[in-house]
Amino acid sequence: MRSNYGTALIRLFFSAAILSGSFLPAREKDTLNVIAKQINAIKTGGHHMQIDGRLDEAPWREAPAASEFRQRQPAEGEPASERTEVRFLYDDEALYIGARMFCPHPEKIISLTTRRDVASNSERIIISLDTYRDRRTAYTFAVTASGVRVEYYHPRDEEFARDFSFDPVWEARTRIDSAGWTAEMRIPFSQLRFNNQEQQVWGVNINRWIPDINEDVYWIYVPSKETGWSSRFGTLEGIRDIRPSRRLELLPYAAGGLTLDSQVSDSDPFRNQTDLNHRAGLDLKMGLGPNLTLDATVNPDFGQVEADPAEVNLSAFETFFDERRPFFTEGDQLLQGSGPGYYYSRRIGASPHKEVEGDYVDVPNNSTIIGAAKLTGRLKSGLSLGALTALTAREYARSYDRAADVQERIQVEPASGFGVLRLQQEFGREASTVGLTLTGVQRDLASGEPLAAELNRRALSGGSDWNLRFKNGMYQLGGHLGFSHVEGDAGAIAAVQRASARYYQRPDIDYLTLDTTRTSLGGYSAGLYLSKNSGKHWLWGSSFWAESPGFELNDVGRLNSSDDAGLQVYLRYRETLPTRYFQNYQFEISSAGEWNYGGERQLSVAELAAELMLRNFWRIKGEFGYSTRAQSDKLTRGGPSMGSGRGWWGEAGLSNSFAATTRWELGLYTSRTELGSREVSARGQLSFRPGSRWELSLAPRFYRHISVRQYVTEAAGGRAETYGRRYIFATVDQRILSSQLRLNYAFTPDFSLEFYGEPFSARGTFYNFGELAAARSRDLRYYGSDGSTIQLDPADDRYEITDGGQQFGFDDPDFFRLSFRSNLVLRWEWRPGSTLFLVWQQNRGEDRESGDGFGAGNLLDSFASAGNHFFALKLSYWLPVD
Repeated sequence: MRSNYGTALIRLFFSAAILSGSFLPAREKDTLNVIAKQINAIKTGGHHMQIDGRLDEAPWREAPAASEFRQRQPAEGEPASERTEVRFLYDDEALYIGARMFCPHPEKIISLTTRRDVASNSERIIISLDTYRDRRTAYTFAVTASGVRVEYYHPRDEEFARDFSFDPVWEARTRIDSAGWTAEMRIPFSQLRFNNQEQQVWGVNINRWIPDINEDVYWIYVPSKETGWSSRFGTLEGIRDIRPSRRLELLPYAAGGLTLDSQVSDSDPFRNQTDLNHRAGLDLKMGLGPNLTLDATVNPDFGQVEADPAEVNLSAFETFFDERRPFFTEGDQLLQGSGPGYYYSRRIGASPHKEVEGDYVDVPNNSTIIGAAKLTGRLKSGLSLGALTALTAREYARSYDRAADVQERIQVEPASGFGVLRLQQEFGREASTVGLTLTGVQRDLASGEPLAAELNRRALSGGSDWNLRFKNGMYQLGGHLGFSHVEGDAGAIAAVQRASARYYQRPDIDYLTLDTTRTSLGGYSAGLYLSKNSGKHWLWGSSFWAESPGFELNDVGRLNSSDDAGLQVYLRYRETLPTRYFQNYQFEISSAGEWNYGGERQLSVAELAAELMLRNFWRIKGEFGYSTRAQSDKLTRGGPSMGSGRGWWGEAGLSNSFAATTRWELGLYTSRTELGSREVSARGQLSFRPGSRWELSLAPRFYRHISVRQYVTEAAGGRAETYGRRYIFATVDQRILSSQLRLNYAFTPDFSLEFYGEPFSARGTFYNFGELAAARSRDLRYYGSDGSTIQLDPADDRYEITDGGQQFGFDDPDFFRLSFRSNLVLRWEWRPGSTLFLVWQQNRGEDRESGDGFGAGNLLDSFASAGNHFFALKLSYWLPVD
């Protein structure tokens, strides 16, 4: 039966696709209660427009105003309490927006000075433009009452689907007066993408957020029970005879850095405690026709990017951190499809793969990106395009053996070329989509060289996905079909087979075989979902997914686990209109199950969740879940299947109003299992403003997890019940205490000082060592019983075990780690698009004896840990080329 299980899954997938279609509603006439609106832009007529927030030029008095706003909150659908008027002008080069926000009590207007792209809880006016009129995507430009500019891109038809990497060059000024406040904006057409046609018709919506009365008003109001964003926009008309710009922009930079490292020994032959460096590079942005943009970078620098948070990872799986590098974040949504993670940008320029040992080693922190280019855009036909290529350099490390007095130069990363292609076609009145993704990497590896035994020489992956929308997005039927193929020397492909995503070497399975001679590996992925996304009260959804054992994405993409197939369903009840006690609320019940391709159930869970917003806009969240007994093919990390016990978990959260000047949030989580594992965590966040230019936030976190089935290592000489191997586990008492601190001061919206710091302390104590009693069992044979002994040798920090006449051992896995990482950046946009950065980064850390005391004082101790300081100066200059 097991050998045919994969075939059965594929049959199930296509059967589900056919059955799901039979439950979809017939196409009906659009009955959604949205009134179409239209506003005209007029030409400036040669008047010089001074962007100063005054709105005193003659064309502003002639332009018609968009008004008659309605509330989303607190009284949904009711007219706005305060009047808003927005007007549009244009000339050959730019769109101008003038807004008058009336307020009976101007002294109550919340106007906080923050850096660009951080609106905080200031009052603001928000303009969203669907320049392609595709009813799916939009650009948003916002300005607060204090003049802080914010911009983002909506990659799909959802208001809160926001890509903040969109970074156009534009202007805005504001003024507060006796009638309220005004805003004046200038958006160059070179910063927008639109169709090349004589008469422009753009989608537009306008939103005003008034925090002092908790009122959110829209020109085009979409009820909370319904879906859609750009598909509901009104129209901006009257713009004629403009042409898309060539949009050629150059951004050269120069940077210099100083590193001070107290951890470098005087006898280190490779590194000094003081190190100077300098570099230069160039970014380019160029329009290719009216709809496409080419972005390129040569020798990019990311010295101002915030460091990743500290962590202790006791699992067998990689941690995937967020991308923060500007070149890769901007336009990233056009390279991502639905379904598997075919593309993970942090693979490009990642740390070298090969580990190097020696008394002293000098290993590059990252692979050098020689150059990269992206082509993105959307054609008039509704085809969205994203393509990326990048080249990274060959990297070497140096090691020194003191006893032999030998230095060695070792290749740790080959030269590599990466490629990503994403196409998405929109079609039909409902703006349904079908997409295609392809990714690949080619590494310069000769057969037989050392790195060829560790890395795949070539990897290709991709697939198609679709999202069929019905009744203006109320119902969606979507899915994906994907593939992967990797090639390389036999050693590299054997490593892929043994990797934690699939563990081909498991001794108790008959549907997979570890083949150490093969030089390629392939796999597939499939998924299907059906959901109801809008309606007065009831929403629901269901999904199916499958990933074959050979499916592998970790050369260009990201994948934790393959060899799985699962089902998930949920049912949600919500109330979007205010009641006596609640502004809105929702309840959800869900269930999920997952199996491997051998038919073993790996997961079975059920969850209840609730989210309530009180009339004072405080938010309460709660969740309770239960998991049944199951099997795990991952716990033994390549060994036989191991049982897992029943368990439950609960989570609760409480936060105050988003509009509050001082904001706070609390969260608690706890869990238990029948085997004795337990977990508790508490987190909080406090953000307040000591002054109109200051912002301070603190996010402490405490985590404690006592796991009675923590994998330690594997040894030979096991019993027949475990196929002659010993799979050794322990109870670990893991504690983490950390706090993220941010302190920002904005001299002006374009000149700010920003500090981020994270003291971090983690301790893990291991005890109750034992080995898996038998395949598929959840029980352990504990050392020190059943005729076995265990002894810790403190001199070597090593455990020695005797069992059945055999002796073996392993290193003491206890740990106690302190870390402090910080980033201080002075950022000055000294002219539009041109920025000066002064950076100071710290990376401190130390390991302590596990028996030392653990508490809040450790966080203070981390400030004094040894580490390095990095100082950098970076200057960029924006050069628009006509």
